[in-house]
Amino acid sequence: MTRIAALAALLPLFSWAQVPAPPSDPLAEPGFQHFYNLEYPEALAAFRAEVTRNPNSPDAYNHVAQTVLYREMFRSGALESELVSGSNPFLHRAGLNPSKADDQEFYDSINRAITLAEARLKTNPNDVPALYAQGVSYGLRGNYQFLVRKAYADALRDATAARKAHNRVTEIDPQFNDARLVQGAYDYVMGSLPPAWRMLGFFAGFRGDRERGIESLKQVAKLGRLNRTDAEILLCALYRRERRAKEAVPLLSGLIERFPQNFLLRLELVQMYGDLGEKQKALAVIGDVDRLKRAKSPGYERLADEKLRYTRGNLLFWYNDLDPALEDLKSVTANPAAVDLNTNLYAWLRTGQIYDLQKKREEAKRAYLQTVAIAPGSNVASTAQNYLLSRYKR
Repeated sequence: MTRIAALAALLPLFSWAQVPAPPSDPLAEPGFQHFYNLEYPEALAAFRAEVTRNPNSPDAYNHVAQTVLYREMFRSGALESELVSGSNPFLHRAGLNPSKADDQEFYDSINRAITLAEARLKTNPNDVPALYAQGVSYGLRGNYQFLVRKAYADALRDATAARKAHNRVTEIDPQFNDARLVQGAYDYVMGSLPPAWRMLGFFAGFRGDRERGIESLKQVAKLGRLNRTDAEILLCALYRRERRAKEAVPLLSGLIERFPQNFLLRLELVQMYGDLGEKQKALAVIGDVDRLKRAKSPGYERLADEKLRYTRGNLLFWYNDLDPALEDLKSVTANPAAVDLNTNLYAWLRTGQIYDLQKKREEAKRAYLQTVAIAPGSNVASTAQNYLLSRYKR
């Protein structure tokens, strides 16, 4: 892994939400209501309309680009805290695969946003809204470079440019707390790198501190106006990575109340309770989701039965309830088209691990081989290859 590739791990930390710049509280904006409730087609329509109304607003174009990116991340299963857990390296995930039309719309929107922001900054280098919008554009493009193109050097340059722009914002206006989201994420990731990489980053002028990064994000969650929601979501993911799930539970509960159609938030709450050893609470949340789905509550019609069964099967696997876990996971592997690639891969991996625990080595090997065949270059496939050589043990 190159130093640049390692530092580019900054970008996927925004795996649930990017740094939008809505003109007011996102809860009051129809586009962002749709966005945070996972209704990406509706959000995109609202933001395209915003561009029509405000053709000279870099924020409007950023909103379109952000939604295009996050719709693709949602399709691929890349909006879950599993991706930032300590056991799942950022850099080994396969790139996203947007359509040519989506790719074109993303870059057209970002390029227009950057052009508009730069034009304003030529007139006034201290134009705070333009600096903020510029940083958002670079951050979004950096995510796209990393997640889609796997262009680590380009991604790192954009991440650094985003941080530089938002550092300038807080220098001019120290009360602009929303700009500290990028700073906090940057500090956290730089502070999370292994010592050798951290030292190389230090000599290259990059510094970081995990706890300082978390404190910055907490400041945004408490005092931010534009990015409060994003800071809370990002904190939930980082708390899971830090084994601080107890701190994530109240944040998730508040987010669920504000965005009731976002079923991913409830599935994340299952993970947090599971990490805390609260099996019955985790199962109760799964029961709530199941009831909402059966009642055809808004948003839950988009949740596949197989996704919910994977969530339960994965939970039961960790609690060593192997037979019911295997039954759930088999329902997923029997219908891979119903779930995203990441869920399908983990379902096969967990199936192999269960068979190993049950001392059914040949069945385990077949499951691991299937994992590798689906996505040979993925981190999950690499794990499966290890278990082909040596059986899984707790």
